[in-house]
Amino acid sequence: MEKRKYLVGIGFALACQFIFGFSLLFTRTATYLVSPMTLLSWRFIIAFAFYNICVLLRIIKVDFRGKSLRPLILIAIFHPFMYFVGETIGVSQTSASESGTMISTIPIVTLLCSIIVLKIIPTKLQAIGIAVTVFGVVIIVFSQGIDAVFNPFGYAMLLLATVSYSLYAVFAQKAEEFTGAEKTYIMIALGAISFTTIALIENALNGTLSTFAVLPFTNISFLVSVLYLGIGSSVGAFLFYNIAIDKIGATRTTSFSGISTIIAIVAGVFILQENFTFFQGIGAVLVIGGVYLTNRTRTPTTNTT
Repeated sequence: MEKRKYLVGIGFALACQFIFGFSLLFTRTATYLVSPMTLLSWRFIIAFAFYNICVLLRIIKVDFRGKSLRPLILIAIFHPFMYFVGETIGVSQTSASESGTMISTIPIVTLLCSIIVLKIIPTKLQAIGIAVTVFGVVIIVFSQGIDAVFNPFGYAMLLLATVSYSLYAVFAQKAEEFTGAEKTYIMIALGAISFTTIALIENALNGTLSTFAVLPFTNISFLVSVLYLGIGSSVGAFLFYNIAIDKIGATRTTSFSGISTIIAIVAGVFILQENFTFFQGIGAVLVIGGVYLTNRTRTPTTNTT
């Protein structure tokens, strides 16, 4: 792997996790006001509108001529659709420690999916690094308190989210004929269509369609949240993540996922005045150490085919 390509991939992976880290603050704010599906709908509507403006202005270039969209539709079904459905329901049916722990295993599941789907064998150092990263995130999660509700349905939904995200990452790496911008476009488009359909049904049943239609224009707090989540997270972070996968692969890219947890902690301490504990510090050190180990070597992993 060329040094410049490697460094560019690392930079995009870090930028993506930085954006994701702050997205938790805006998600918390918005979910106090509306249902998760209403939030996801407006998030992706704004993202799709903004992305199309960028395409029309040639800020972002996409070209689907002569290409089958099936690989991209498969990627988009895994993430954002299946991932967000699994995460949203799973988090609502389980405790914070349970959901946080299961979601934190995404790097490990991605590594396994890379072996099965892409036939790529990680180095021992990469495997150790990912394990250390996940352990660090688990320590951070449990430093908030240990509780459990033992809900099998909730666990199943969280498992769906974890596997879906991992399959998205490996199939995104496999779809080499498409650019990161093209992958992101279809992901956002399918997210806007699917989540808006669900939100319309939900609000129709609740008799709140008119409120849903004007929500961003009548609530400044909600508007600020969906602008960040739509333009920052869904456009910026998705695009950066897909570019990182193209540059350094799915396993290395997902190894950075713990960084967003650290960013969220820092944001909570300085913005929300939350406490910073000793065990959070230990977890953060492990996360950073694990990311370093996973990405220490620039040599590509071997392919068994």
